[in-house]
Amino acid sequence: MKTFTKALKISLVVVVCFAFLWTSACATKGQTGATIGAGTGALAGGLITGGWTGAAVGAAVGGGLGYIIGNEQDKKDAAAAQRQKATEEEMKPLAGTIWQVISINPKPKEDYKSIVSHFRHDGQVVTTRTNMDGKVQTVTEWYRIVGSTLILSQDDYVQNTKFRIDGDRLILDYGNGSTVLQRIS
Repeated sequence: MKTFTKALKISLVVVVCFAFLWTSACATKGQTGATIGAGTGALAGGLITGGWTGAAVGAAVGGGLGYIIGNEQDKKDAAAAQRQKATEEEMKPLAGTIWQVISINPKPKEDYKSIVSHFRHDGQVVTTRTNMDGKVQTVTEWYRIVGSTLILSQDDYVQNTKFRIDGDRLILDYGNGSTVLQRIS
């Protein structure tokens, strides 16, 4: 019986190793999760029960749970990718322009030397803030325009802001405050 248990443990370790190697060929996180879950479940089930039945049950449960978790991540990634894809029309009229903040109301808690936003043609806006101490912070967000609303987003948030362009001024209205930027390019 000891020989059988030892052979089972070695077999399960080999199965898990192959499962981890196979994940490199998986196209989705759902597939990867199923593979890792099945291998880990087989190892755990086999070690806990000491038999093939436990390994099979562990593989089934682990594979199912791994697939569910990975598939949910695939859905989140797809939603984020869809949210981040702006059409050329959704980037007009800001694509390729650079703006510098000239006023913020209400005044921010911290003073700054400058805040410059570069609206790129790929749907990203890169904002560089230079603090009074010279420290520079850069934030990259996705942007799109729908009607008179500027939509800014990252993976963990979406912000809608009313905007209008008045000559060389860009006015952003947040509802509880506003920012005025001047076009520099």
